[in-house]
Amino acid sequence: MDIRKVKKLIEMMEESDISEIEIKEGEESVRISRGGVVVPISSPETLTPPVASARSARSSNVANAAANPNVSNLELTGHIVAAPMVGTFYRAPSPAAAPFVEIGGHVLEGETLCIIESMKMMNHIKADRAGQIAAILVANEAAVEFDQPLFTLT
Repeated sequence: MDIRKVKKLIEMMEESDISEIEIKEGEESVRISRGGVVVPISSPETLTPPVASARSARSSNVANAAANPNVSNLELTGHIVAAPMVGTFYRAPSPAAAPFVEIGGHVLEGETLCIIESMKMMNHIKADRAGQIAAILVANEAAVEFDQPLFTLT
């Protein structure tokens, strides 16, 4: 696909209210999405996840309990770290490696909590504040939705 066509698509997208577009030409395809920042695993910069509102955290408890049998249908307390994107949740950098965090462990602001794989990009999700891990709300390798609670910090 010609890079000029991709640039033109980006310009057209910026001028409209379209948030995502995917174009296929034969075996080649391009997908352009607006609103989120995707950071490759090799990049020194990382994403800081947004904080879920209390209402959205409560409303997604049922979905979380279904996705992770270790999480009961209870009110989430403490500081909630939510998924900034849709993707696959990984607790460790590789299958053989130790998880980034464990329940009861202390984390500093900016410390990696997990990885979310989205569109074949590995995105390090960082703690937006220091605290102790009170709960891990998602099972390893589970699919997560945007704004779904991942961890609670105390």
